[in-house]
Amino acid sequence: MSDDRTRERWTRATVYPDMWTDPDDDPRENDGPSPEGEAATLLDYLTSYRMTLRMKCEGLDAEQLARRSVPPSTMSLLGLVRHLAEVERDWRNWLTDGEPEPKIYGVRDADFDGAVADPAVVAASYADLEREQAATDAVLAAHPDLGERVGKDEVAIRDLLVHRIEEYARHCGHADLLRECVDGRVGQ
Repeated sequence: MSDDRTRERWTRATVYPDMWTDPDDDPRENDGPSPEGEAATLLDYLTSYRMTLRMKCEGLDAEQLARRSVPPSTMSLLGLVRHLAEVERDWRNWLTDGEPEPKIYGVRDADFDGAVADPAVVAASYADLEREQAATDAVLAAHPDLGERVGKDEVAIRDLLVHRIEEYARHCGHADLLRECVDGRVGQ
């Protein structure tokens, strides 16, 4: 590497050098048939994007995960993990007629601002994400009809699922660029 600003680009893939990892090592790859039905397909895409985010963060220490992209942005890989935990809770709040659960990290942008290079913060952030994902998955599982409208705004379950996929997909694109800035690792 020439300096902190210019990283040598690299990948672990050997079969297809423009990929993040070889297909045989990719947990998102499935040799079986594609999912049956709309709900199963949407959940498969969501699962894949969730795995992609985790893969983009693998092998990095707390400092690397908390490293900011380009000033004045506060975006970091750890910030994305925290943000997506917050987003899971927010989307779950759309399902209820009652009072929304409070923000996990408090004030606006605390998900990114609080993404500091501390191993305890990293561990807590991953735990928050896993807890919020499981809670939202459980609530949505109680609504198998994708056309059902729920919450104060009567949003369709399908809409919530698609928005979750969109949120993860967008942030996985950010994660690609953030990871490349951290250590030069690139891929699909």
